Amino acid sequence: MGWIEIIIEVAREQAEPLSDALMDAGALSVSVEDADEGTANEKPIFGEPGMEPEEAAWDRSRVVALAEKDSDHQAIVAEAAAAIGLAEAPSHTVRTVEEQDWVRLTQSQFAPIHIGKNIWVVPSWHDVPDPTALVLELDPGLAFGTGSHPTTRLCMEWLEAHAPAQKTVLDYGCGSGILAMVASKLGARSVIGVDIDPQAIESAHFNAERNQCQIEYALPEAFGEAHPASEKFDVVVANILSSPLKLMAPMLAGRVAAGGSLILSGVLARQAEEVAAAYAPFIRLSVWAEHEGWVALSGSLPD
Repeated sequence: MGWIEIIIEVAREQAEPLSDALMDAGALSVSVEDADEGTANEKPIFGEPGMEPEEAAWDRSRVVALAEKDSDHQAIVAEAAAAIGLAEAPSHTVRTVEEQDWVRLTQSQFAPIHIGKNIWVVPSWHDVPDPTALVLELDPGLAFGTGSHPTTRLCMEWLEAHAPAQKTVLDYGCGSGILAMVASKLGARSVIGVDIDPQAIESAHFNAERNQCQIEYALPEAFGEAHPASEKFDVVVANILSSPLKLMAPMLAGRVAAGGSLILSGVLARQAEEVAAAYAPFIRLSVWAEHEGWVALSGSLPD
């Protein structure tokens, strides 16, 4: 079986209703893209929490519908256009989607990642490049954190440079659990991962078991019940985004034990000062390292 993509450029207000109508007319799936992508008119529609654009839509949208190869694309477009009240079907182009081994193609896009001096993140379908290294077997999934993003890499490099052997570690916003697993493999006495997303907690549990790491993962409410605010940690790491990090400053700083360290990432270089300022009443933070425009902030409390 083969497939075709039906590509239609429409105005912003038509993109969503046309997408729904195409599905009703027989399309297998529909996606919407910026028709001006790659040009000076390209328009970002995503941002940090609290900083999103007013309307998450493009002025000129490209609607791409997937259909079976032998489908009557003219009829699909005509039926969809009529359903949303267009006087005539919009012009469209068609391209063939060649049949491929999609699993193999997807896997080929994820190679082992070397981080820091001695850390490798290796998908399950690859051989381990260096069995003597600190190796994490981790497949791309629904939760953030495979080591490919600069913020994850920065936190992993900090943990490697400041190995938390026999220390307690809190990974707040744990995503896939990758930072918690690094801490565990570096000899941490106990590690707890917290995330607001139940899917992330499920993913983190799975990854920890696969990598033979003893880690406690929990949603914030359960974490708070099991570990009251008076409980402190030798290392607290949070790789989130600048806006929530600033809001959580009292809580995260309050979880750092005397003599302990706080590491933050998910912060752009231009945001470093304002994030550090939010934490200044509790702990002094400075830029530890920068990579591709992102920074890791770190600081320690006096003993």
